[in-house]
Amino acid sequence: MDTKLNLFVVLTLVSIQFLSTFPKAAISNVHIVYMGEKENEDPTVTKMFHSKMLSDLLGSKEAAKSSMLYSYKHGFSGFAARLTDSQAKEIEAFPGVVQVIPNQVHKFHTTRSWDFMGLNDHSTTNLLTKSNMGEGIIIGVIDSGVWPESESFNDRGMNLIPSHWKGICQEGQLFNSSNCNKKLIGARWFVKGILDQNQTPINISNGKDILSARDSSGHGTHTASIAAGNFVVNANYEGLAAGLARGGAPRAHLAVYKVCWSFGHGGCTDADLLKAFDKAIQDGVDILSVSIGLSIPLFSYADQRNSIAIGSFHATAKGITVACSAGNDGPTAMTVENTAPWIITVAATTIDRAFPTAITLGNNHTLWGQSVDTRMHNHGFTGITFSDRIALNDSDDSALGCKRGSLNATLAAGQIILCFSQSSTQNIFSAAISVAEAGGVGLIFAQYRSDGLESCHYIPCIKVDYEVGTQILSYIRKARYPIAKLGIPKTIIGKWVSPKVADFSGRGPSSISPIVLKPDIAAPGVDIIAAYIPFGAKKSSGFALLSGTSMSCPHIAGITALIKSVHKNWSPAAIRSALVTTASQKGTDRSNIAEEGSTPKVADPFDIGGGVVNPNRAIDPGLIYDIETNDYVNFLCGTGFSSKSVSGLTQTKANCTKNRLNELNLNLPSITIPYLKRKVTVSRKVTNVGPVESIYKAVVEAPQGIKMKVEPQILRFNKTTQIVPFKVTFFTTGKVYGDYRFGSLIWRDPKHTVTIPISIRAIFV
Repeated sequence: MDTKLNLFVVLTLVSIQFLSTFPKAAISNVHIVYMGEKENEDPTVTKMFHSKMLSDLLGSKEAAKSSMLYSYKHGFSGFAARLTDSQAKEIEAFPGVVQVIPNQVHKFHTTRSWDFMGLNDHSTTNLLTKSNMGEGIIIGVIDSGVWPESESFNDRGMNLIPSHWKGICQEGQLFNSSNCNKKLIGARWFVKGILDQNQTPINISNGKDILSARDSSGHGTHTASIAAGNFVVNANYEGLAAGLARGGAPRAHLAVYKVCWSFGHGGCTDADLLKAFDKAIQDGVDILSVSIGLSIPLFSYADQRNSIAIGSFHATAKGITVACSAGNDGPTAMTVENTAPWIITVAATTIDRAFPTAITLGNNHTLWGQSVDTRMHNHGFTGITFSDRIALNDSDDSALGCKRGSLNATLAAGQIILCFSQSSTQNIFSAAISVAEAGGVGLIFAQYRSDGLESCHYIPCIKVDYEVGTQILSYIRKARYPIAKLGIPKTIIGKWVSPKVADFSGRGPSSISPIVLKPDIAAPGVDIIAAYIPFGAKKSSGFALLSGTSMSCPHIAGITALIKSVHKNWSPAAIRSALVTTASQKGTDRSNIAEEGSTPKVADPFDIGGGVVNPNRAIDPGLIYDIETNDYVNFLCGTGFSSKSVSGLTQTKANCTKNRLNELNLNLPSITIPYLKRKVTVSRKVTNVGPVESIYKAVVEAPQGIKMKVEPQILRFNKTTQIVPFKVTFFTTGKVYGDYRFGSLIWRDPKHTVTIPISIRAIFV
């Protein structure tokens, strides 16, 4: 570490200790004073205005300077400051203040996938080639930072940094300007919000957190490399999933914004998130990938506690497309997060790769599970037993799932242990720790069907479903001296029907506004190999397999960069429309895509939105459903928000009495009617982005029990007519309350198929 950096860390630690002790004396916490529209384009003037307001409240410039954490002065106006509850109430009455909210904590939504989607880098006809691999586009990633030394962030083959980039490579602990290059062109970190939230200083000596943009958790490195990692030959995880690794847009540039931290309770606070959005807008990013979210219950779009909705609105208004993860609380309905209509909300699916692992029993019968543990195998037959047989305490059933401290170490020593998960909260990793602590040498973990694998590190472990687990248990009960041998995982591609919606992927309908279909689109998010931080005594290959909508989100960000590279003037709504209307509803075997819930079924729009992304079709959608910022303003008015609330969020002087849009008529590439009472007519309009002279005909697939009428049924485009409106009327004759039914509306010409999903729930009145 050089002298300057040593000095930086010392000063930072001093300031941290000051920050952590100040709130105790003042009995204050961070609040966000949100002011909506900027009154002045000069950020210096805006910051001075914020300081003056805080000085008036606290009585002096010195007190204001000590209190303020951030001034938001680029994408919108506001500031984060330490305030007592009474001060927060007082400043909320100041002129220009929209809302004052306490700082909150958000959470993470935790190679082959690109070829699986048809973006093979050897092809001369796909989107990857047509877009020149995203050249000239800047993807911003708001996450936990980056490991800059990863091969995924090398700048071989990269062009010069785009002229519209205005950002910096912010220095800090173990990070300086030389860590940036033509691939990783910018890095910033924001810690003030989480420092105040935890009320404790960061312990940087244990490496758990690093006071810079350097990633210490691996999450941000993984997501950034999925979106725009450069080519890396022979990438693998423990010898599995080996091949050429790259991001979706390998020639796009990356800017990382670190807002998520591990110390204390961990997480990503509103204050830091809003500052990251504010700086990303100023820096000139074209796309933002945000794999972070709030838990249910959700805040409304105009509620200032929904910092991702606020930040993304301001980014979208500046032409920046924002992709967000749908959350990992599925498969239960109404668990989808990040549901604002200006966000592209991304669900997660499997791909056609698996890691089958043989379990050979003493009767020479071989069963199969899945694993990513390739080390620590003894390669021979070993005794196997059922965890319930070696329970430390027979009076409870904690040993069944191999909870820590539940196993008799004398009986477990040297054995492979079969455990049965009793709930979705039990996981194979914690069971492996329990087995290893008891002296076991291997784990077979039976659980309900779930997606995603994780390494157990300590002992080899294999995940099986309840059917296979029960077969192994039957053998154990019958055999006098049961033995088994655990095989080495293999990488198999193309043998499994895929994609399927991941069991964890957040499901619709939106709990806050069911009229807005969420998620919008689905993308790979299960067992995705991408760059990771080094770990372990022997270090690692620099890659890891992770699962979550956190992984599916940057897939869409990367594809969005490719589209933006070709269609530079397309709005965020146009790009979202192209993705949704060209998505696939069929799997590799041409059957309908299934969803991996507690009971597998055909996936519907609440699972996958428009479908699984099809990048090569999205580049040429034919028609788009476009939305302007003012349409979102009128939509918010139509949902019942006041003029003041909408004005505060949108930076416009909204008149919700005069400009109230029927919320069903927001020009989304979907139609969702939560309460259909006999008859409803919905309006949409499409813009032709294909051949100037085009004719499209309507094809209706009405939901069961619903009649649909489209007017007109033929859309004609020419030199003077490139935008055509149409109406869809829905009728129901049902006499009882029903559940949602699904269908679609398709516009077809000889080349294009433009499909939007339809979700209707009829009610009897």
